[in-house]
Amino acid sequence: MKKVLLSILLAGVGTAAFAQKSEIAEAKKAWGIYQLTGATGADVAKKLETLNAAIKRTHAAIVHEKTKNLPEAWSYRALLTSAAALADTSNLQQADSYLKVAQEAVEKSKSLDTKGSEKENIEQAELNINNAVRNIGVLAYQKKDFKTAYEKFNQATVINPSDTGMYLNAGIAARGMEDYPKMIDSYKKVISLNHPESAALYEEIVNTQLTAQKDTAAAMASITEAKAKYPENINFITSETQIYLQKGDVEEAESTLTTLVAKQPGNATFQAALGNVYLQQALKLQGEMNKIDSKKVKETNAAKDKRDALVEKSIPFFNKALEIDPKNIGALENLKTIYTFKNDTAKYNDIKARLDAIQQ
Repeated sequence: MKKVLLSILLAGVGTAAFAQKSEIAEAKKAWGIYQLTGATGADVAKKLETLNAAIKRTHAAIVHEKTKNLPEAWSYRALLTSAAALADTSNLQQADSYLKVAQEAVEKSKSLDTKGSEKENIEQAELNINNAVRNIGVLAYQKKDFKTAYEKFNQATVINPSDTGMYLNAGIAARGMEDYPKMIDSYKKVISLNHPESAALYEEIVNTQLTAQKDTAAAMASITEAKAKYPENINFITSETQIYLQKGDVEEAESTLTTLVAKQPGNATFQAALGNVYLQQALKLQGEMNKIDSKKVKETNAAKDKRDALVEKSIPFFNKALEIDPKNIGALENLKTIYTFKNDTAKYNDIKARLDAIQQ
């Protein structure tokens, strides 16, 4: 009786192990059929129905004592769950659950596959995971779930650290959250990888630092970086000039505007802006002259000569701006001010008539 019982017990164990291996075989079969018929074309519900049935079979295999350490049980589990994550485009939470199972299965199959027999399956599962992470990020972004999108795009960069597209997407998602430090960090990573849109990203960084963060020092630091990398890009010099003008740093503004005019002599805006730098200095001197004691004739005359020289220095730039763009309002308004100050009635009337004609 003992022998019979033992024989039956051994038979029972053998049958159970065989049954679990058959689960793996069925999972393999289901994966093959899915690749041929279900991976494309079928609706999501049908895909998930097929995949979930096969995933259950891998679960039965990995929880059984006799098959839990078979590399193929885990590699097919990774394949099937990663495919489910990739297929599920309607339920992001469920897709994320599939992803976690797939990632665990990949790691387990790698640790067990000492002979490399499951290498191709593991690589395919990893590709599915990468694509699924990206897809979830895109879908979350489309639903304006910027936090999830940012997390998924960042996750994609961990999987593939050289994927500039995902760093860029992470930055865009962070911008959607109005988390500007994260946006800037992501953009700078893209720039460090020499993305073709790096110059445009620097421009957005500078604009964000100036307008959203109100951080002029950070903007100037970014401009310095950008100018070193793109010395011919005039936009960075323009931004730098605007900062100097806002700060009242006339000498620096003059220097950068002189550079701009040299680079783009046909740009009316730059010509008028440089003329305005000289005119603003003249007006500032006039204000200082008004405070000088009238008895200090020598000091007053010196300031007057300097003021008049600055006014005369500004005029050619305003005239050049009008030569390029006859309707440049800024240049016309400044010349109107100058000719009022100089008491030049003929030129004042000419400028006023031109302004009136534009404003009619």
